[in-house]
Amino acid sequence: MANDTKLKITFCSGAGTVTGANFLIEGNDKKFLVDCGLIQGEKIAEDLNWEPFPYDASEIDILFVTHGHIDHIGRIPKLINDGFKGRIISTIPTKEITEVMLADTAHILSRDEEHHLADIYSESNIKKAIDLWETIEYGQKLNVDHGFQFSYKDSGHILGSGILEIIYNHKKIIFTGDLGNSPSPLLRDTEKITDADYLFMESVYGDRNHEDRDDRKNKLREVIRQNFDRNGTLIIPTFSLERTQELLYEIDTLVEANDIPRMPIFLDSPLAIKLTAIYKKYEKYFNPTALKIINGGDDIFNFIGLRMTEDTEESKAILNVPPPKIIMAGSGMSNGGRILHHEKNYLPYENNTILLIGYQSVGTLGRSIENGIKKLHIMGEDVHIKAHVEMISGYSGHKDSDHLVEFVENTAKTVKRVFLLMGEPKSSMFLAQKLSDNLGINTHVPTNGESVIIDC
Repeated sequence: MANDTKLKITFCSGAGTVTGANFLIEGNDKKFLVDCGLIQGEKIAEDLNWEPFPYDASEIDILFVTHGHIDHIGRIPKLINDGFKGRIISTIPTKEITEVMLADTAHILSRDEEHHLADIYSESNIKKAIDLWETIEYGQKLNVDHGFQFSYKDSGHILGSGILEIIYNHKKIIFTGDLGNSPSPLLRDTEKITDADYLFMESVYGDRNHEDRDDRKNKLREVIRQNFDRNGTLIIPTFSLERTQELLYEIDTLVEANDIPRMPIFLDSPLAIKLTAIYKKYEKYFNPTALKIINGGDDIFNFIGLRMTEDTEESKAILNVPPPKIIMAGSGMSNGGRILHHEKNYLPYENNTILLIGYQSVGTLGRSIENGIKKLHIMGEDVHIKAHVEMISGYSGHKDSDHLVEFVENTAKTVKRVFLLMGEPKSSMFLAQKLSDNLGINTHVPTNGESVIIDC
């Protein structure tokens, strides 16, 4: 950019859709990326992952990573493959989570010969990324040539997740990444932003609110009890990162209080088991309540009845365990992983239950189940759904509509414009209208590929 008081922001992907976060910042002869995630959902959208980036990867100075979910980190190996040699910056837990997540994704995607993904998702490319990686703590200032300063605040979304703060020409630009559904059972609350000039914010749940925290725990208790009374199998498609750890903690409290009957409870996800170990390693990032329970001697990720089934034979053997039982398995949207085997085995029977506890993207099997479709094609077979279908939105890791408005309200006096990202169009547009009506905020919902100029 010729004028060094202006920054150009390009929404390379992650606008008008929930996944695929990838935003380019250009100004004063510097180029930065915020996130480089996989586009997930319908096959036609996923194919876009392997199209050329709308920028030269070798010209990017720094990639800032807000957190370790695959829709924010999943194309980093492609970035490396396309010539990126800059710096990668995140918090400490995010680096460690990313290493595990990319290795798992490599295992899945390397079978895709159509896009030569084995070459992109190679051990070599992942190692190169980790070697370029630097970490900073929350609040630590990172000064970069040409007048840029960067830091992270705690977003409360998953372990290590950060709100990226950029200060340039005395203006503050905020990229929220994903904002946590605070208060979380495990994590600290989302830190407030009170002095932003420009805000680039997620909007996954821009058009709806979650159940109350107590309501969600009560509903979880009731779903478990009802499944037990029917002598059924409760299957929970769960996201390996954060949702699993939150759910383990909630079930631990129910077991400790004798609020649910004793039964076998399986965590059937090698990835979730590895990530839970990282959570244990970085307990210092938990909120005071969780830390107090841990310091009191309660292993919040382990309780009577829990069995962690890491290898394939252990997973297969779950079928032979008589009900009632609970199975938590990945993936959270039923678009892969061991949950597919369990859905094929248990959905056809009316004494069983499937519990959906998170956002289900358009085009995923989970969205079809949520929408009440009674026959699905799973792993080459037609499966008739007779099991009970239950949903608890309160386990979302994202702020809901009212709390997104509240987040913006904290900086309403200073913010010149809010850009709504990472949401389906109806969700983003609803939130844009709400911010305009309630706060008089100048709001814009960009589309993929669009660029905007902000005056600093």
